[in-house]
Amino acid sequence: MRLGADHVRVRVPATSANLGPGFDALGLALALHDVLEVRALATDEVVVDVEGEGAGEVPGDESHLVVRALRAALDVAGAPQTGLHLTCVNRVPHGRGLGSSAAAVVAGVVAARALVADPSVLADDVALGLATAIEGHPDNAAPALLGGATVAWDAGPDAGPRAARLDVHPDVRATVLVPSARLATSRARGVLPAQVPHADAAFNAGRAALLVEALTRRPELLLDATDDRLHQAYRADVMPSSFELVQALRARGLAATVSGAGPTVLVLSVADDLDVVAQVADSLVGGTADWAAHRLDVDTRGVVTERL
Repeated sequence: MRLGADHVRVRVPATSANLGPGFDALGLALALHDVLEVRALATDEVVVDVEGEGAGEVPGDESHLVVRALRAALDVAGAPQTGLHLTCVNRVPHGRGLGSSAAAVVAGVVAARALVADPSVLADDVALGLATAIEGHPDNAAPALLGGATVAWDAGPDAGPRAARLDVHPDVRATVLVPSARLATSRARGVLPAQVPHADAAFNAGRAALLVEALTRRPELLLDATDDRLHQAYRADVMPSSFELVQALRARGLAATVSGAGPTVLVLSVADDLDVVAQVADSLVGGTADWAAHRLDVDTRGVVTERL
């Protein structure tokens, strides 16, 4: 497989996983984006320029996550490796539960798809499988790739991860409350128990099913549909401020959850209620530098690429 382009641009959205009850399965793409440009070089040189999130922190060589994902995808496509010049404009916060690592992985895989002569060799199912292998879970990678809301599952060793895209009700909006503190996903996962009560599993199964209905057709059900017993309470000790904020928001009738592994808090609402969400959030965390609030639309497109 030869390369069919030497300069491509990729735009990839932030994502929120779990959405309360849909642990490791449900995800939502949000209209906050990283933008990546990739140039293939005739030399073996690798240059990574980063603006915004991660500038001065992430590696600027072969170990950069986008580079690793891109190279893995070129290998899957049977395309030659090449020198690379990456320009990354990052807007997705790092270490906050908004899918920054999934965005990097999906961006690298899809950049490779745009570079090769036959992009079909890295079709969405292949791209999702590769991104999941690198990322570990498909719950963020799926909405980053497909947009909207997604339900992801493991179809078995021969089929790998799969995802179904949901068309989110046009009135649904997201507000993210992003703390200044970061939290490693490994730490958030490390506090989860190996077993949970059957009643809690049954509760979450029902709420996850209800959440599909709430996201797509009946957003008035979002408060009930985002309730959870499987993971958020167990993580309270490693993100006490986030857990307390979720409880306070829900007590006021707002569909708040921990975003992914946290510590960002996600509030789902309809567009007409955005001012109410802002007022309640301001009463709880306003006036402090520890939290930043952002109103976000649902990203309906997922990752977008163009050859330059």
